[in-house]
Amino acid sequence: MVVGVLALQGGFEAHASVLRGLGAEPKEVRTAADLQGIDGLIIPGGESTVMTLGIEREGLAEPLKDLIAAGTPTLGTCAGMIMLDRAHLGLLDIDVERNAFGRQLASFETDLEIPGVTDDGAPIRAVFIRAPRLPEPSDKVDVLASVDGHPVAVRQDHILAASFHPELTDDTRVHAWLVEQIRQKEPSA
Repeated sequence: MVVGVLALQGGFEAHASVLRGLGAEPKEVRTAADLQGIDGLIIPGGESTVMTLGIEREGLAEPLKDLIAAGTPTLGTCAGMIMLDRAHLGLLDIDVERNAFGRQLASFETDLEIPGVTDDGAPIRAVFIRAPRLPEPSDKVDVLASVDGHPVAVRQDHILAASFHPELTDDTRVHAWLVEQIRQKEPSA
């Protein structure tokens, strides 16, 4: 199982480490050619403006849209959530408020229950750093978790997006969700 991790900027190395621990092979994605042969995709946190410029520079917007729209299981975290919204790649029916929980000094952690991820009954520790949030997602999007009444984890079909950084804790369940989605999509042997 090969999982692409957009590696233009941001926390891609930490995601790759978690994937390796789950038995998946991470592949850094910097060009359209790097999308070949991947079974899933992570768009990590980082700085969304820099990511947007990198995607434009490398001509990645259309190849990313095509790959994800074709049903490739995808996880977007923090800036990755922003990149998936209507104003950027347009793959999630959401608008995102950047840095909505405040600046770096306002970073925080909280426990969240996320259906499909924390079904074992134990909440996940979520790390929010200059985190985005959703004002009002459409009814096409399933809100999985909220903080102070604002959605911070959503799912639309085969895409999971979170405002927080699951790669910064020892809890691998968000990444395990992605790995499981890939396994379910693979044709049986």
